[in-house]
Amino acid sequence: MMKKWSMLLAGMIAAQSVMTAGVSAATASTDLTSKYRVYQNDKALQEFKTETQAIAYAKSFSYSHIEKITDRVWVWDNFPRYKVYENGVSTAAREFKTLDQAKAFAKKLKFAQIRDLQQPGWVSYTYPKYQLYQGDKTSAAWSFATLAEAKAAAKYYANAHVIDLSANQWVWDNLTAAQKTAKRASTPVYIVTVAGEAANDAPYGFLADAIRASAGISGSAVLNTSTGKIVHQNAAPYIVNQNGRAVRSFFNLESAIAYAKALNGATIMKDGLEWWTNAPYLKVVKGDEVLKQFFTRQSAVAYASQVKNAVVLTAEGRALWNNASKLKVLGWNGTSSTKTVLAQVANTQGLDTTSPTWFVLTNADGTMMDNSDSAVISSLQGSGIKVEPLVHNQFDKNLTREFLKDPAAQTKFIASLVSRLDTLGLQGMNLDFEGMYGGDRALYTEFVRNLAKALHAKRMTLSIDLPRGDVKWNAQTAYDIAAIGQIVDTVMIMAYDEHWSGSDEPGSVGGMGWIEEGIEQYLAYGVPRDKIMLGIPFYVREWRIDASGNIVDNKAIYMKEVPRIIQENGATGTYDAESGQMKYTYAKDGYTHVFWAETEATVKARVDLARKYDLAGVAAWRLGYESADLWSMLLQYK
Repeated sequence: MMKKWSMLLAGMIAAQSVMTAGVSAATASTDLTSKYRVYQNDKALQEFKTETQAIAYAKSFSYSHIEKITDRVWVWDNFPRYKVYENGVSTAAREFKTLDQAKAFAKKLKFAQIRDLQQPGWVSYTYPKYQLYQGDKTSAAWSFATLAEAKAAAKYYANAHVIDLSANQWVWDNLTAAQKTAKRASTPVYIVTVAGEAANDAPYGFLADAIRASAGISGSAVLNTSTGKIVHQNAAPYIVNQNGRAVRSFFNLESAIAYAKALNGATIMKDGLEWWTNAPYLKVVKGDEVLKQFFTRQSAVAYASQVKNAVVLTAEGRALWNNASKLKVLGWNGTSSTKTVLAQVANTQGLDTTSPTWFVLTNADGTMMDNSDSAVISSLQGSGIKVEPLVHNQFDKNLTREFLKDPAAQTKFIASLVSRLDTLGLQGMNLDFEGMYGGDRALYTEFVRNLAKALHAKRMTLSIDLPRGDVKWNAQTAYDIAAIGQIVDTVMIMAYDEHWSGSDEPGSVGGMGWIEEGIEQYLAYGVPRDKIMLGIPFYVREWRIDASGNIVDNKAIYMKEVPRIIQENGATGTYDAESGQMKYTYAKDGYTHVFWAETEATVKARVDLARKYDLAGVAAWRLGYESADLWSMLLQYK
């Protein structure tokens, strides 16, 4: 926030002088904040002010659900409850909200099984019981539920027979006695094998004889030596597993189901496919560890919500919900105006904390200006957005030096500030003392320590804004980052103003390499990474340069104004590898204008840096400078 308060402070004081109780009351009654968040599976998509709006949007997505932002109360979903299988196979297109829908679809299938995802076992099932063959060839379509159906189909084929799948035996054929005699007299081509070796010395010309011989040899198979193909298996195909371990196998699926029903967490497998299960459809995992399984989403989410970084997964591995640690997002308001603060917040999505400028050190004796308004807090109740007001020193180094030299003044200021925060019911505050003498380093550290102690005694937190700085000269500044980082709860790295209004050369407000180096330096100071929030700019600085290449002046431009400026002035952009940004230039009134653009892509790149270093979050200076559509990206990306 370097140099940003000179104009803001005057406007803030003027605005405060005319603010009335009537304005605050009117604002409090107008709730502009989002209250509902739409997810697809466990990924946030969009936020809405009303449940009706959220539902209308969520209906466009499969596996979507809606939560109240406060406390993540689940209010709506379109998750399927019933899943239709056909002999162990299902797809997303075979999932339904109601049992009637599932039954209607199942009628279209020859063999359908319906699973209630919230109950063990199947609701209903029909499996093939008879398999039709022509010679030793068959097809998946030649499966039937009854022997009568199999016989009816066989009338179109010569040399047909039917295998009872429950007994794994030949039960019917359409061969005459003479045909059977002829087959037995023909050159034998069928042998019974076990593990690839002949089980006996008797080859067979008639397949039925080989199958019957195989029945007496467990684990055997019938091989057609002329084709080299296995044409019959005597291994029981239905394998009952319990918690992933094979327990028993069956030829008869009904027998396998009857046995599996007595076991918890049982699954029946055939040919690598799941044909039945009573295992819960949902599981809660943390990393690679399965913590517990559940039949209902309600119980799974309730359990997972008590475990940090837990994920609720379906049996297919689809994540439905998670409470994984996410990057926190704070936005500074840059104003104390209640109307402006609430309007700024209303344009955001995924914002965790807003920081209005409420408190100012106005005198070296510890006198404080209080611009706080409980209307902001009451208006944001139910939104899930915390209020963490900013406290600053007018960036007056002389005022601050006299204040830091006076223990009584500090005691007065801290007592007044903490008392007001407590009365407002706030959970913490943000300290932004800037423009101080380097010689006041020890005094400022001690002030921060005393303020943190007073806040912690009231179960409140302290965040602090510190310049990106540089290890080469940090020791000469008023900021003992290593010491302060251990005292406070959160450190905001103001990773912008690499090139500021007083710079002697044009450049980006924050190049990616410069930012990353700053993060690494803060970590090197020993500041815990889970305390660090990366400050990101929602503004750019445009430089005006004369024909001799000298800087004439510069000005800050809101991020949301960048596209318009590019279009209106025909600015041309080239990628600047050093900053990781697009550098735009255009000519106007005899001068060259140049700026390094902040866009959705550069914001995402900064968030990527926070993720790369596993930081606590990001903090934006400031709300209102950005375009509203940026927040959809931030919500989904955080």
